[in-house]
Amino acid sequence: MVHGSACCTVSRPFKRLNDWDVIFRVTSFCHVPLINNAAERLLRHWVYGTRTEQGSRVFAILISVIETCRKRQQSPWLYLAVIIDHQRTGRPIPKLPPVAWGSE
Repeated sequence: MVHGSACCTVSRPFKRLNDWDVIFRVTSFCHVPLINNAAERLLRHWVYGTRTEQGSRVFAILISVIETCRKRQQSPWLYLAVIIDHQRTGRPIPKLPPVAWGSE
């Protein structure tokens, strides 16, 4: 027979499994999703490896720019074209496009 704190610490997490108020509390807030997969779904198609640390860093920045433009309802490809043009001609690189009106 086991006595002491080991027995209590093992069973303590399982006590929450029977706390139905805690388990179903999320259903009281209709604006809170039951799952947290939105970010994972956005990044799922970006799972690629690169050969170098610099390549990984550039790829991460590119993904960030593309997804930020998409969330702001702006074309990432037009923005990237402007960046490339400005970089080639020595002009300062513009900031990311603002959020489209009415998208928030």
